[in-house]
Amino acid sequence: MDVQKFKEVIQKRINTVDEYYVGVEECWKEEIEVLSEDVPSTVAYLKNECTADEFAWICEIIDDLAAETQSREIVECYKNLGEKYPDMAKTFNFAGCVKYAEAALGEDTVEDSDSNQPSKKRGKK
Repeated sequence: MDVQKFKEVIQKRINTVDEYYVGVEECWKEEIEVLSEDVPSTVAYLKNECTADEFAWICEIIDDLAAETQSREIVECYKNLGEKYPDMAKTFNFAGCVKYAEAALGEDTVEDSDSNQPSKKRGKK
């Protein structure tokens, strides 16, 4: 991951007016490209170097980043950043960001079933 490029893209996003949708989307695309190019180095960055402000900006793209990389580890690192920076996490919908990121992983998770129970199928025996 090119940390300097990521910081430049974040600065570009900071300077982009929210109502300028094309510019915002361009920044998001660049963020995702930088963060998804090398998942192991992105994970290391999130664990060791990511600032509270960068964590907050990543919230805008964490679901798309999860969809692009299919990396559970990136999502877990992002969740850990919420614990590391709880005051910052309160300034935006952190739980919603995590929820959408986990959903974007496309993992088969069934919350209301017991895998030890036989399934009930209809039809002839």
